[in-house]
Amino acid sequence: MRRIFYLASMAALLLTMLAGRQATLAAPAAAAPAEVKIDNFSFSPATLTVPVGTAVTWTNRDDIPHTVVSDDKSIKSKALDTDEKFTFTFSKAGTYTYFCSIHPKMKGTIVVQ
Repeated sequence: MRRIFYLASMAALLLTMLAGRQATLAAPAAAAPAEVKIDNFSFSPATLTVPVGTAVTWTNRDDIPHTVVSDDKSIKSKALDTDEKFTFTFSKAGTYTYFCSIHPKMKGTIVVQ
């Protein structure tokens, strides 16, 4: 009887371990962060394609302030001084166009797939 209990316990443990391993393998990988540089009155890259769930960070490398504002105003940073950063995580697929509200000719696009 002990042997049956031991074998049943070992089988249950093995099944639990295998189920946990399958769940780990099936879990989606987190999206790697992405970066946009603000330099020389431009966003670089001007167009960035990322998967859903990606955190995009804009870093101002210019000597004057800039902002990041989406056309629909769903994304809006404060004025970023030199070396300041702004991060936004894209949770829905779509095309997001944005600009600098201080210098409206500066434009960029994030494509989320």
